[in-house]
Amino acid sequence: MLVFSAYRTAMKLRRLQKALCLDLLNLSAACDALDQHNLKQNDQPMDILQIINCLTTIYDRLEQEHNNLVNVPLCVDMCLNWLLNVYDTGRTGRIRVLSFKTGVVSLCKAHLEDKYRYLFKQVASSTGFCDQRRLGLLLHDSIQIPRQLGEVASFGGSNIEPSVRSCFQFVTELPRGHKSECWKT
Repeated sequence: MLVFSAYRTAMKLRRLQKALCLDLLNLSAACDALDQHNLKQNDQPMDILQIINCLTTIYDRLEQEHNNLVNVPLCVDMCLNWLLNVYDTGRTGRIRVLSFKTGVVSLCKAHLEDKYRYLFKQVASSTGFCDQRRLGLLLHDSIQIPRQLGEVASFGGSNIEPSVRSCFQFVTELPRGHKSECWKT
């Protein structure tokens, strides 16, 4: 039994990552598939067919590289169900593009800093800065993953507003010259 919540959550995430074969997906391949499906408007909803089409592109590429490890229909079905369980708790059959990206990128094979950088760029403005609303959307989507794993209480619960306020309070306390670099991609 793992006592520390961070280790327990990490083990659950790793198990999920391997079950969905996303440990085989590097970040650049994920980005290529997202770009191929023109998923640029992060606030736009994706329906189940769009999710399936993008996941099929991802898993088809993985099957070409790791044909003995990837069963495309099974992986698409499992990943679709996981994404819907995480981001569509109301069972509307739709999730936001940002939610899809957050779920896939969070479990792909990449350095953590590269994942953070990619996800931050998704919510940053065209000038490379992030406001409270956009950071809140990213943190909300990110915290849904440990929530679905039953670990959200270990990370401060589902209320992301105090975290967002804390981040921007930190920025206001920085010397003037450093503020512009803090939330810039």
